[in-house]
Amino acid sequence: MSSHNDQGRAAEQAARLHLEHNGLRLIEQNWRCRLGELDLVMLDGDTVVFVEVRARRHSAWGGALESVDARKRGKLIRAAELFLQQQPRWARHSCRFDVVAIQTGSAHLDWIQNAFDA
Repeated sequence: MSSHNDQGRAAEQAARLHLEHNGLRLIEQNWRCRLGELDLVMLDGDTVVFVEVRARRHSAWGGALESVDARKRGKLIRAAELFLQQQPRWARHSCRFDVVAIQTGSAHLDWIQNAFDA
């Protein structure tokens, strides 16, 4: 039986591979700061994409997006702002926030682009 952290890492890896397969390029993975962590920071054309990866055991997909509540969105937005301050080369690009929900134990992945606005 794998731990919660192992499941999270596997979900992030699956999300990264899926997004790369769809043309996105990795900038950073598991970028940490005092405000939290950005699971994936990717480039989609000229757009910097901050990706929150959610692993779920059950197929109730509404729950994955809903789990990124107002508090979590605020933390992600503040972490993204700090990322852009510390990585000024990306600050001139447009940005968006995506959520990738993965059902553990299956190959089902749900990629929600522009999941919320900053």
